[in-house]
Amino acid sequence: MDIIPYLEILDRSKTGPQIMKNNWDMEYVVLPVQQIVKKYHLSWDKTNPIPQDDDLIDRLFQAGLELAYSSGVYCISTERIIQFSQNELVQAMQAMPQELIMGTGAETRVLFSRQIMDARPPLVWAGNPGAPTPQNIFIPCVKSWVQETIVDLITCGSITHIDGRAVESGTPLEIFAARWELTQLRQALKDLSRPGMGMLAGQSAVTEIGDLAIAHPDYLRKTDAHLVAMFNEMIIDQVNLSRALNSLDYGMRNASLATVMVGGLAGDAPGAAVVQIASFILANLVCRAHYHLLHPIHIRHVATSTIPVMWVQSAVTQAFSRNAPCIIVADIYPKSGALTRELLYEVAANAIAITVSGGHLEGVGSADGLYPNGTGLEARWMGEVGHAVSRQNLSLNEANALIMQLHQKYGHVFQQASGNPGVAFDRAYDLQTLTPLPAWDRMYQDVKSGIRKMGLSAL
Repeated sequence: MDIIPYLEILDRSKTGPQIMKNNWDMEYVVLPVQQIVKKYHLSWDKTNPIPQDDDLIDRLFQAGLELAYSSGVYCISTERIIQFSQNELVQAMQAMPQELIMGTGAETRVLFSRQIMDARPPLVWAGNPGAPTPQNIFIPCVKSWVQETIVDLITCGSITHIDGRAVESGTPLEIFAARWELTQLRQALKDLSRPGMGMLAGQSAVTEIGDLAIAHPDYLRKTDAHLVAMFNEMIIDQVNLSRALNSLDYGMRNASLATVMVGGLAGDAPGAAVVQIASFILANLVCRAHYHLLHPIHIRHVATSTIPVMWVQSAVTQAFSRNAPCIIVADIYPKSGALTRELLYEVAANAIAITVSGGHLEGVGSADGLYPNGTGLEARWMGEVGHAVSRQNLSLNEANALIMQLHQKYGHVFQQASGNPGVAFDRAYDLQTLTPLPAWDRMYQDVKSGIRKMGLSAL
């Protein structure tokens, strides 16, 4: 199905209605979202992170489509609104891939559009996406999740320093860092005999300069993915328009990313879900998305394991599954870090919410993705929980009850002033054997046993 040529989108970014950023926020996000939430009678139950009302889910989707049509997307670089007709938006949704080939050879995986309570297990996309990672532990970190057989695809943290030099965006060092990252990823895959594994990489490419530098088969292959981001809320810039354009001829996979803030401009969870849905609908066109990366965050707590953020992840995934099937991969960014029990409880709750609602799993961005405090063990755990949910055919109601039990185990971390960052990778893993230290492994085994007793017996 034909959709709008990208040159037409670039034209609209220069000729659309002009508006200042502050006016955009109020006139095209805050006020219309408030009106739409009221019009569609959108609300949520704070004791139920998994919505189970099909009519509510469908109203959420229609509300998001209305917002996408009425507001459009703001190009902050030109201070213009890129507008689309409802027919253009619907055509782009209908053209979204239902399957996507990732990786090559023995490591080829098919990303697919999952259904609510799908019996097919989610794909496991492992890594600590975007977390600042020192050079000396970058490869051990990556290998710790590549070696896990449950892992299907990988991502990684970002490189902030190269040989002691701070990487500044838009400079030659960004090119160096982005290419260093991809070279190391490819070497780690080769070392562990998984050279064809698909990646979401280029995390060190902050601008289009880094993105252009790695659009080459020696770095990002056509069966790998890169990020084409939208900003809060429903905003894009020429950097990300350039990222999307860069991929059109080369062919790598575009992962749209919109980190809608729950409790921000869109208000509470229902308003945030409306904006998230609208952002994905718009990203089909402006980001030329092949799949969507679902990563709402809480304005105070950041973590995706909070009740309102899990509600948004579940509601949005269900809404697209019911109304416009597409591939959704949801991020897991817990508040806690390695060598803490709470991290394992947070990952389990978040993985249950995503899997039962129809998403694939990506993570783990431990400690809010602020530190290199993630390991392969919680990536394995994320996958094990997701597979168990599908294998057990967990219902939405059963998933909801289990998540609330788990939340009681970790909810206190959101009240801790310093969070619960845990420890860096090299304090949780043996760097020689690339295995969890005994204390970390014991913690994992104990939590796993406890969650089986809670009701996830297929673990």
